[in-house]
Amino acid sequence: MSYKKNLRLFSWGLGTPLLIAATAGSAFAEEAAQTAIDSGDTAWILTSSALVLFMTVPGLALFYGGLVSQRNVLSTLMHSFFLTCLISVQWVLWGYSLAFGSDIGGIIGGFDYLFFNGVGPEANGSIPHLAFAMFQCMFAIITVALISGTFAERMNFKAFVIFSLLWATFVYDPLCHWVWQEGGWLYKLGALDFAGGTVVHISSGVTALVACTMIGKRIGYPQTVSPPHNLPLTLIGGSMLWFGWFGFNAGSSLGANGLAAIAFTVTNTAAATAGLAWVFVEWAHRGKPTILGCVTGAVAGLVAITPASGFVSVPSALIIGFGAGVICYLGVNYLKEKFGYDDSLDVFGVHGLGGTWGALATGIFASTSVNPNGADGLLYGNAAQFVNQIVSVLAGWALAGIGTFVILLVVKAFVPLRAEPEDEMAGLDLSVHGEVAYNYTSTGMSKILE
Repeated sequence: MSYKKNLRLFSWGLGTPLLIAATAGSAFAEEAAQTAIDSGDTAWILTSSALVLFMTVPGLALFYGGLVSQRNVLSTLMHSFFLTCLISVQWVLWGYSLAFGSDIGGIIGGFDYLFFNGVGPEANGSIPHLAFAMFQCMFAIITVALISGTFAERMNFKAFVIFSLLWATFVYDPLCHWVWQEGGWLYKLGALDFAGGTVVHISSGVTALVACTMIGKRIGYPQTVSPPHNLPLTLIGGSMLWFGWFGFNAGSSLGANGLAAIAFTVTNTAAATAGLAWVFVEWAHRGKPTILGCVTGAVAGLVAITPASGFVSVPSALIIGFGAGVICYLGVNYLKEKFGYDDSLDVFGVHGLGGTWGALATGIFASTSVNPNGADGLLYGNAAQFVNQIVSVLAGWALAGIGTFVILLVVKAFVPLRAEPEDEMAGLDLSVHGEVAYNYTSTGMSKILE
């Protein structure tokens, strides 16, 4: 047998096992990559994403819709539903990339994920990258939708559309990057925000204060402004918010695990405590406990526990909830009256103040016994964490306040911020959208209402 023939036989004999081993190794690696995605975690995140969307439509839409006059209920509902469409597209096109793309100086994300390029079913932790991206999309949607409550019944719809798109791009996306992307400067600082106290609530609340001041008060405010036209709608919407908030907070654990159970429990505890606190303070102050007060108090508690929900114990949640009920009640019923700004649906009083209290409370009550990946707060001897929280609050206030002021100035240069006075008096449902929420013509009720 020739030397070359022996060499070929040897190569076949050695190469075949190597080929089999390589193929098996490749198959094993592929299987390992697939098993990195946990089906339970994935199911929970997809469910949580749906719950957060449910918070906006129909939850927030109904909550806000019941609080306005019947002449403006459709325009208020339209804000939430339209923004669900608008921000969903913005997030896919460039929002997600700016928020979670490769870090640029700790300030903004790069263009890695434009048009969801590179965002697929591959593992991101224990869940698919797409699942994480869509979970975050729902946060972007509700944050912008929350702002709409401050200028309800009077903002020009064209200005609203342009402002919302610019605000999502130049305020929300950068702030999200600062706090939640590993390269963001607040993330590196060590500021804690489990589910959006700074990113969602401080940003929307402070924006609301600036926006309602720049746009101006409703005609006749406060003497002749119509009271809430349908409090049952507000109760239903508030209940949906509470329900969906479990996805908001417990979903931010990014897994079906013990941390999700902690977040779920403290979320419910803080909401209930704040609802009670608001009602009892209101009862003592005004002599009557109201359903609006109870619902608003519960929402304030949900807001305040949001940044802390993955870092604090149940007893701490009681304190945070109680503080939220009292602080937000004073904000809505004292600060608003004292300074005279027309924050139509109390976005600043509930979300701005509630989010600020929650972010600071996280720096007080956070404990590594609850979440080893977090930090101890002031109560456990770590004053530095409280300082970090103060810095994050100031940063959120500054970006939202200055960003909103500049964006509204730009929009105002091209489009009037307010609806025409005659349109505002007639109601935006009919004057802007050509529709009415309640058609009483067939019953003759229209004449009675006139």
